[in-house]
Amino acid sequence: MARRILVVEDDEKSRRLLIDVLSWHGYEVAAVENGEQGLAEARARRPDAALLDIQLPGLGGFELL
Repeated sequence: MARRILVVEDDEKSRRLLIDVLSWHGYEVAAVENGEQGLAEARARRPDAALLDIQLPGLGGFELL
């Protein structure tokens, strides 16, 4: 079973790059663009790890952590 990684990144190009690289390495990736969505995804999917942007609009990476 693939490890699940949550990516929370508001920059579309950076988010897409992380999705592509992690997927290529065999990870199951859920990606969202803000902290509120990240919190909902973390609760729903229970990822093994998360990559969080620190400076997000609204709920930031530190608060999300």
